[in-house]
This record gives sequence, C-alpha cells and structure tokens, in this order.
Amino acid sequence: MSVTLLVRLLGEVVADADGRPIDLGAARQRCVLTALAIDTGRVVPLDRLVERVWGPTAAPRARATLHGYISRLRRALAGTTDVAILRRSGGYLLLPATTEPVTDLHRFRELRTRARITNDESQVVQLLATALSWWRGDALTGLDSTWIDAERLQLHGERLAAQHDLVDARLRLRHGPDLVAELSARSVEQPFDERVAGQYLKALHQAGRTGDALEHYRRFRKRLVEDLGAEPGTALQAVHQSILTTDPVALRASPDPVRVAAPPRQLPAPPSPFVGRSDELDRLDALASRSPTTVAISAMSGAGGIGKTWLALHWADRHADRFPDGQLFVDLRGFSPENAPMAPAVAMRGLLSALGVAPEGIPVDTHAQSALFRSLLVGKRVLLILDNAADTAQVSGMLPGSSSCMVLVTSRNRLAGLITGHGAQHLPLDVLPGSDARALLADRLGSDRVTAEPVAVDELVELCGGFPLALSIVAGRARTRPDLSLAALAAELRNLGLEALDDGEPDASLSAVLSWSYRALTADQAGTFEALGLAPGPDLGLAAAASLLGCSPAEAGKRLRELERASLVHQEPHGRWRMHDLIRRYAAGVGHLLPPAGRNTILRRVLDFYLHTANAADNRLYPLSASPELDPPSPGVQQHPLEDIPAALAWFTAEHANLMAAQQLALENGWHPAVWQFTWVLNTFQSRRGHRHDQLRACQAGVAAAERLSAPVRQVLAHRLLGRAYVELDCRDEATAHLHQALELARRHGTRVVEAHTHRTLASAWERWDDHERALDHATKALEIHRVLDDPLGEATALNAVGWCADQLGDHDAARAHCSSALELFRRHNDLNGEAATLDSLGSIDHHSGRHRQAVENYRQSLALYRRLEDINEAARTLTNLGHPHASLGQDDLARAAWQEAQELFRQQGRTEDASRTEHLQQALGQPTAKAPELVPVPPG
Repeated sequence: MSVTLLVRLLGEVVADADGRPIDLGAARQRCVLTALAIDTGRVVPLDRLVERVWGPTAAPRARATLHGYISRLRRALAGTTDVAILRRSGGYLLLPATTEPVTDLHRFRELRTRARITNDESQVVQLLATALSWWRGDALTGLDSTWIDAERLQLHGERLAAQHDLVDARLRLRHGPDLVAELSARSVEQPFDERVAGQYLKALHQAGRTGDALEHYRRFRKRLVEDLGAEPGTALQAVHQSILTTDPVALRASPDPVRVAAPPRQLPAPPSPFVGRSDELDRLDALASRSPTTVAISAMSGAGGIGKTWLALHWADRHADRFPDGQLFVDLRGFSPENAPMAPAVAMRGLLSALGVAPEGIPVDTHAQSALFRSLLVGKRVLLILDNAADTAQVSGMLPGSSSCMVLVTSRNRLAGLITGHGAQHLPLDVLPGSDARALLADRLGSDRVTAEPVAVDELVELCGGFPLALSIVAGRARTRPDLSLAALAAELRNLGLEALDDGEPDASLSAVLSWSYRALTADQAGTFEALGLAPGPDLGLAAAASLLGCSPAEAGKRLRELERASLVHQEPHGRWRMHDLIRRYAAGVGHLLPPAGRNTILRRVLDFYLHTANAADNRLYPLSASPELDPPSPGVQQHPLEDIPAALAWFTAEHANLMAAQQLALENGWHPAVWQFTWVLNTFQSRRGHRHDQLRACQAGVAAAERLSAPVRQVLAHRLLGRAYVELDCRDEATAHLHQALELARRHGTRVVEAHTHRTLASAWERWDDHERALDHATKALEIHRVLDDPLGEATALNAVGWCADQLGDHDAARAHCSSALELFRRHNDLNGEAATLDSLGSIDHHSGRHRQAVENYRQSLALYRRLEDINEAARTLTNLGHPHASLGQDDLARAAWQEAQELFRQQGRTEDASRTEHLQQALGQPTAKAPELVPVPPG
C-alpha cells in the first residue's frame, strides 16, 4: 500500500499512513516541516522559511541550523512517505509523489472548494461536514513562532467560515430545529456577528419559536446600537422582516444573513503579463502571514508609473483565496489631473454599500461610519486595496480592526503617519532591474521579436530606465506598429525623450502621469523640483543641493525630504540624493521654463560650488601646484571644507561625474573661463586615479574654451594638458601635435615656465615611445629654462627627467647624480610628489646597475609616498618596477605579489594593456629562457 504523509496541521502528530509516529525531534524541526507543508508543491524561499521558524529577527546562524533541520527531516521521511523535501533555486519545497492532498489542510480546502461549486444542497452539507471532520482541536498545537501564530489565526478563520457555510446549507434544507442549541452557544461566543444572529433567527423560526426569534433580534439590535452606534445591516433586517411577514421563501433563499448578495469582488483585472517584483511579493506574503493580533497594512509608495497598483492587483489576484469574504477596491484619486482627492466620507459610503448596507442604513457621522465598517468586518477575511491615496488622513478611517483582514495602500507620497501611527509596513517601489525589464518586453512583444534585435532591446531598457509605465508604453507602441523595428523605436525615444512616451491618453503618457505629481506640489516644493532638474550630473550631495537652492544645508535637507515623500527623489544609502532619469528629464523640462535670469542664477550657484570646492580639493592633493584665478563665488554658495588628502579624494570620487557634467554645462552656456578652470582643477585627481578618457574629454573642452579667450597662457596650458592626456592614451600623432602647438605658443608669447613644462611633457612622451635621445634633449632644455628662471621645484623635476633618460641610455652614474640632486631639492621644499617620482627613478637606476637590494628599498619608499598621496596611477607603475629587482634577487613570491597588486590597480583604471603585461610578467616568472617585457614608468610631465 502506498504510504502517504499525514502532517497533523490540526494537531502535533506526524505519522505515516499506518499511524506510526515519525520522530521529528525539536519543536522547531516540526515547525520547519509545517512551514513547508503549508505550501506543499511550491518553493518556499530560504529567507521566508527562516522567518517562519525563527521570526523576523532571526539570529545569523539560523540559516545553518535550518539546513541541519532539513537534512534530519529528509532522513526521517526517506522511504516511509510519498513526499520528499527538495532543494530548488532560492529555497526548498515539499513535493508529493501524487496529485492527492498530503495534508489535512489541503484536504479541508479541497473539499470546501468543491462545496462552493456544487448545486446539490445535500452534497454541499456532506462535503462541508467531511471537510470539518479533518479538524481535531486547535490548529498547529505544540508549535510556536510568530508565523505559526498568524497561520493558526488564519486557519481558525477558515474553519469558522466553513462552519457558517455548513449552517447556511442545513438551514436551506430546513434543519433549523437541529441547529438551535449549536447556534445559541455560538451567538453567545460571537455577540456582534450578524451572520450568526441571522442564522439563529432562522433556526428558531423553523423550530416554531418565532417569538423567541423576534425577541433575540430585539436584544441584538439594542446591543448593536448601544455598543457600536449602528443599526443591523440590510441582510439581517431582511431576515427579521421575513419572519414578521412569515415569508418562508425569503427565509429559505437568503444564502447569507449578513449580505443580500455574494461577497464583494471589486478588484480590477490584474496586469497581464506581470514580471519581476519577487522581493516585494515575498514581503507582502510575509506580511499576510505575520499579523496575528493586528490588521496587516502595507503602505506601498513610489513615483507615478512605477507600478504600485499593478503590484497590488497582481498580489491580490494570486491570493484571492485567502480572502473568501471579499476584496474591496477604492481609487482615492489622490493625484487625479481633473478632480480633487476623494473625500473619505464618499469612499466609506462606497465600502459600506459594497458590504450590503442600504443607503438609509449608513450613518451620517463619519466616526459612526468607520465604527460600522469595522463591525461588519469582525471575523471576516477581507482584502482592502486603497489605491492612489493622497495622505494618511484620507485612509485612516477606512482601516478595519479585524486581524483577519489585510489592507494595501498605494501612494506617490511616503505615508509616514500610516507607518508610525498604524504600524503599516513601508514597501517602497523602485525601477525594475534590467533582467525584469527585458522580460517585460519579451512578454509583451514575443520572444522572437526581442531576440531578433538584442542591441535595440538593450537600448530601450536603458532609455526607459526600468520604469514599468515607460516600458509598457514602448511595448504598446511596438505592438501597434509591427512594421516599425525596435531599433527605430529606440532612436525615436533617444531623440524625442519623454515626448516619445506620450500616447495622447493621460493614463498612458508618462509625462502626464508625472505632471500630476508636479501639480500636487506646493509652490516651494515645485521650485525645489525645478531647480533639481537643472542640476548637472546624476546625483547631488547635500552641500551641492544647498548651493543649488541658495539655502543652508539643513533647509536643503528638509526640502529634499519633502520631495522624497512625494517619491520624486530618493536618498541613497550613502546619503546622496538622486532622481530617476525619466523624472529628471521631466524636471529639466519644467526647470528650463523658468525665466532665463532665474535659471542662470541657479546654475551659476551650483557651478561655483563645484568649481571652488574642486579647487580647494586640488590644493589638498597638490599644494605646490599653481591654482587658477577664480572669481568670488555667487551669493548663496555653501563652502564645503576638506581637511586633508583622504577627504579631498573622497569628495572628488563622489563628485567626479557631476564635475564633468558641470564643465559640459558651462561649455554649453558659453561660460568659457569656468570651462578652462574645471580642466585645471580636475587634472591632478584624474591623473592619480587613472581616469584617462575623462581627462581627455575635460582637456578637449579646456582647449575649446581657451581658444575663445584672449589669454595666451591659458591656450598654452590647455594644449599642453591635452597633449599629455593623449600621451596617457598612447595617441602619438595627436599628442605631439598639441604639445608642439603648446611649445610654439609658449615661445611666441614668452611664457618660459610653460615652455619648460611642455618640454618635460615631451620628454615623458618620447620615453614612453622608446626614443631616449629625443627625450633627453627635451628634458635638458627644460632643465636649462628652469635654472634661468631660478625655479627650484621646476629644476628638480627636470633633473629627475634628465636622470631618468640617462639611465635608459645606460649612463647610470650620470643618472644617479641628477636624480640625487633632484631628491635633495624635492625634500628641501617638501614636494612629496616629486620625491616619490625621483625615488622611483633611483630604484630603476639601482636595478639596472645591479644594486637590486637598494633598488627594492627605493621603490618601497616611492610606493609608500604614492600610497600616502593615494595616487593609484603612479603606484601601479612603481609596483610593476618593484617586481623586477625582487625577481633578480630570486624573491619570486614578492615579485609575484607586487605584479598581482599592480595588475589589479591597472584593471581598476581600465588599462587593459598594462594589466596584460603584468600578467605576462607573472607567467614568465621563474622561466629564465623567457624574455618578459619590462613595463617602464613615464616621468611626470
């Protein structure tokens, strides 16, 4: 005989089909099996399983303990049952060998479902009686957890509803006399339950005790009015009236004494198809299973078009069977383009009407309405979706008090009052990840069409930024235009922006949806939103936001939080503020409608903040470098102090993308001095961090701006910096063209110091390209000019360059003499950058002349300084050089460690060729016949 698992969800016995107990050990182990059995045939995610057993504050080792329990359960069930516990992606499932129900709970639910669809009353009674026979005492006895308590409460509600259904069926078969005693006891246990009261009235009347029935109604009505301030509902009044008129048809036909119709099923059609949101769905599942004492409320917030209503309806459709007593839905029109938000009294009247209350039975007073609403839901399992709420006040009166109910509230505002005052779980919605966005397009357009144009699909996903409404509009456009390629649609979206997402219908236009949120803002909030749309770059720090808005950081934080509550901006974990790209585009559109003078004032404030702070940060990184002459910052610009090199580097790292955007904004507005100044203040950071391509773009903008300024020195500097950027990218023709142009301009305008700097850059360039004689010529010319100008730091830099070139040409004594003199000058003037570069040169000289231990020492000193300066660009080169003397000394492990670290730093900077060279060095280590290429650093330009 096939053995079937009998998990006693209505008790604590776990046995095989022959009744033999299966030892499951600890109560938590039984709880694990129950948590899987409740969802038999469905994967229970690991996190949800841990939470079911240990609660939301599970200890860190709970996962490991859970795996141990699963192993013991598998051994206990192996060979004795027709079920198995299987591991699936993300969790576990209990899988039966047959399609027959394997738990008491599933048998109970299956029988109850069959009873609902059966027209034969006698068969209904038999099915429900059999279903209830599976109950043996209270559910889940002997088990204890927060989830078990919630599940036990839910099961109790299902049992009670089945009992009511059985009584109704028996009353329709005129079994009233047999039910009087049972219903008398039940009416005492549930004194405010109108369904029980109606059943008791019918039973008494069918038993010939009409007077007792009328007296019970009188007492019940008196208690309801005195305690709840409400009249009995329409259905109970109808039963009472039928008794008065002795209408046996009405008494027999009414299927539910609380309602005159079936339980309300008001949910709109769920979105189809629906993809993604697995984490959010899991959180809603957990919430529905975790509230044993209070009503479960979820406050779902997010921007317009982010998919809040879709998520609520999809979850509700998946779990409709959890709420057999009804699903209610109200669109509160909190952000309607045409009407004011729905008044709470209007919404409440609709809810009461849906629950069967006649218009004349609805109290006038709103508090009485709420009391009646809560009383009607006592003991009921009802889902209430309050969609598009404006604020907490609009929904607070519509919250049921029954712990068997669940409420989903969606809003573009973060409903803090609902979260703090009513214990709602906050469920913020963000954009869909790329994989889910692609799945949405594939579901809407068909996998063949999406697979045929993968590049176009990637671009559409990127342009829509994971915004569900935007993706749906794009998919709708593609479906109505099957002749239009996805590439053409992507080009349209790329060129037109938000206009391409306007379908002419307000509900299907992202611009229209966002405009409703914008119009709901106060004047001050709208001004903040408009200013944020003008800000350059992808995000904002608080100091930058304060300068943008022309206020204090505290006031800026307050304004940003107001927009965050409206789901128009969000604060990231590290404290910075960001808008979704499509919301930013809309904000930029309304921001550019500001008067030009006001718009320029906002822009100049934020540009001045970035420029002045970047200059201060650059001075921290290289205090001996010359600074550009800046005009005083605009009124309202907030100073942002940077105390040391780590603070300066951290600020540059966080703001780099914004600084690049600020320079581009200055270029677009024709503010050429600022463009050039951004080039200068960014250069040191970009060099140290290896941002070579960004450095090239910044220098190209600097040259374009300098050519429009009547300042020859700036033109020379701009071409020199651009030439150096091309050197870093190994673009020889472009580099030499700009460097020679800088040299010619310097000679023509008599700017000798810039002429010397350009010679040094040319020296480093020719060293990179292995023309050591030409490099030495430029380095020598630079040295001569610096000595004439009595520029000790310039002289030290040129001495190091000459020494380096001499070393490469094999003249190690001359090389050491020049570099030793350079090191003395750098140390005398406390120039750490120059000292580090010169120690690197001395390391190379010692290595090439056979003094490998001294080479290691010099390289290590150089590396320590570069690390102190947090210059990963030069540190990577010095690490590469350090590996060579280690290898020459037979210290292969130390050589390999240096090259591995250098390889990682090169990869961080996107320098793939340099990374591959260091990898080749590691592979050639210990192979004397292999000639490994040495990666030589370039002297500073």
